[in-house]
Amino acid sequence: MSLRLGDIAPDFEANTTKGQIKFHEWLGDSWGLLFSHPADFTPVCTTELGKTALLKGEFEKRNVKVLAVSVDDLDSHNRWIPDINEVSDTEVNFPIIADEGRKVALLYDMIHPNASEKATVRSVFVIGPDKKIKLTLTYPASTGRNFNEILRVIDSLQLTANYSVATPADWKEGEDVIVVPAVSTEDAQKKFTKGLKIVKPYLRYTPQPNK
Repeated sequence: MSLRLGDIAPDFEANTTKGQIKFHEWLGDSWGLLFSHPADFTPVCTTELGKTALLKGEFEKRNVKVLAVSVDDLDSHNRWIPDINEVSDTEVNFPIIADEGRKVALLYDMIHPNASEKATVRSVFVIGPDKKIKLTLTYPASTGRNFNEILRVIDSLQLTANYSVATPADWKEGEDVIVVPAVSTEDAQKKFTKGLKIVKPYLRYTPQPNK
């Protein structure tokens, strides 16, 4: 059965390029980004892991720990990492799970037989400090992910977890947000002191409250 939003992210132990980890213990009180790759030494994956390494500061700023997984072994990962470093002029600074037994891939439903019987699809899971799944994304093997979009979604998830707001289409950090319908307009006017813009009774904007 596939995992759904709000489910507890399955715990596991795995060998990685940064040593053995127990997933939930490794996450601690941080947010987590778990994402899979079809295979080592493939062109799109090389660019994706390089981009992730280059965004290290952005993930750290958001208290997000990054963890990659593919169904290749540790030796393969370690031989591949220098290529990633060279291509993107960076240093891979996050663990890559050696999942040759497909334990993690199967636990997180990363093998889609109609797409590929052997390789994992490009799955993305964002996991909160409560160990619950907050976001799932699935890309085909041929399409590289947009990591700026992943960061944008994390910004929205972290903001909306702490305030009674939602984010509109194409929202970016610093832009106006939407007051959730559960808050009455009267209460919203008291709660959101930066102002309220009422477009419809159910569509009310306010400046981002934590800015």
